[in-house]
Amino acid sequence: MSATPETLTHAGEPSAEDLGGFGYAQQLSRRVGSYASFAAGFSFVSILTTVFQLFGLGFGFGGTAFFWTWPAVLAGQLMVALCFAELAARYPLSGAIYQWARRLGGAVVGWFAGWTMVIAQIITLATAAIALQVVLPAVWSGFQLVGTDSSLASKDGAANAVVLGCLLLAATTLLNATSVRIAAVVNSVGVTCELIGVVLIVILLTSRAERGPAVVLHTTNLDSSTGYVVPLLISALMAAYVLVGFDSAGELSEETHKPRATTPRTILRAVIASGIGGAFLIIAALMAAPSLTDGDLATQGLPYVLTSRLGTTAGKLLLLDVALAVCVCTLAIQTAAARMIFSMARDNVLPASAQLRQVSRRTGTPVTATIVPGVLAAVCLVVNVGNAGLFLGLASVCIMLLYIAYLMVTTPMLVRRLTGNGLAEGVDENGKPLFSLGRFGVVVNVIAVAYGLTMAINLGWPRADVYDPAGDGWYLHYLPLITVAIVALGGLIAYRAQRSAYHASIGLVVPVAAAAAVEGAGA
Repeated sequence: MSATPETLTHAGEPSAEDLGGFGYAQQLSRRVGSYASFAAGFSFVSILTTVFQLFGLGFGFGGTAFFWTWPAVLAGQLMVALCFAELAARYPLSGAIYQWARRLGGAVVGWFAGWTMVIAQIITLATAAIALQVVLPAVWSGFQLVGTDSSLASKDGAANAVVLGCLLLAATTLLNATSVRIAAVVNSVGVTCELIGVVLIVILLTSRAERGPAVVLHTTNLDSSTGYVVPLLISALMAAYVLVGFDSAGELSEETHKPRATTPRTILRAVIASGIGGAFLIIAALMAAPSLTDGDLATQGLPYVLTSRLGTTAGKLLLLDVALAVCVCTLAIQTAAARMIFSMARDNVLPASAQLRQVSRRTGTPVTATIVPGVLAAVCLVVNVGNAGLFLGLASVCIMLLYIAYLMVTTPMLVRRLTGNGLAEGVDENGKPLFSLGRFGVVVNVIAVAYGLTMAINLGWPRADVYDPAGDGWYLHYLPLITVAIVALGGLIAYRAQRSAYHASIGLVVPVAAAAAVEGAGA
């Protein structure tokens, strides 16, 4: 394991030397600027991808009032992002969640945070890739390669989503493994197109509004027979799924110029820009929808609003922009997953670490660490061909795991604050004080932990109408809890196996538990 000192950079000190203070050599090329760093976080969130995917879910359960779940989730995630911004300034390392958790909570906490994050990122990658099914068949029927029903909730649609998703994963894997610079340029261009697309969609839908913005003050589709609390808790899953992944800007810290100064701000900008853009997008859709009561908005979502209100040509052009956002989102998620795997393998805590930590001299990328999440995400899709509940199940599970991984950072961070062992101070590469919450740190951290725990429970709560609407089996009903159990058990087995192999390789006969305790104390 590499040393983890609280060595802070001095003004003007090269980032490579700063990285050496943590015991790591500079292996990845620093080719990511401020905008590309922002793009990494924003494209993982990708409001065009995720709002288009899950608008129907949010509206279907919460009606027009589901809008208010968006600012509630945004406020909670902003607290988490503020905590992450502090850590990004002090630990500008790839594998951000793993590295932060390890330095705050010890080796065991760090390992399980990294393990959970890797699994979550792979499932998120699969979920993002199948989002093409939401938009491409609506643009041209020729994209429906399997069957005739393009609905993601149908067997034909689910099967076609797997085909399109696997093709996209092959493309992103090739691009990510080939060049950091090209991937960063594609990401930045895609994010620019997405931002322009969001603005255009909001303006065009607002200009064709059927009702005013006060629509969000109504409770259309909710009444005493449906209740209010439970439907809104379920509809909050939409916002919870969208507003994650901003930490991926931290994943590129070792490839970012002046990361201590740049990354904290790009993390926050990604959250705020996504939050504002998503809010306007939801309001514009509710204002412009042809009907709020005929059921089409819940079943067909935003593609239905675009094509019905903007006409076939304009609607399809904007849907192509959404398809581009889906591609860039998938690219960004795979990049983040590859850097997480690389970072953990560099510390020799993953199986096959020797291969996973290799960086190609020709491309400057961790090729094997890039291929692995792409292949595993494709496997997640292929084994579920024809499963109509594929998307919602994968979406809910991956986000729950992300929230758990985030908690493994914010919780030990809060413990550290409360025990008086605060974060180190210093200056960034520009000679300015490191980003800090100051006296508000404890309050923000408490809210971040409370919010994360509440939403993790909400995401994991067994609900047949969310996880098994077709009644296909009890195991789908309990899918989130089963997944957590499998990830935890698999992580324990992998951790013990890797630790045993590590100590055997250096000739030490030390019980795994004792070794973990020593590492935890040292970290």
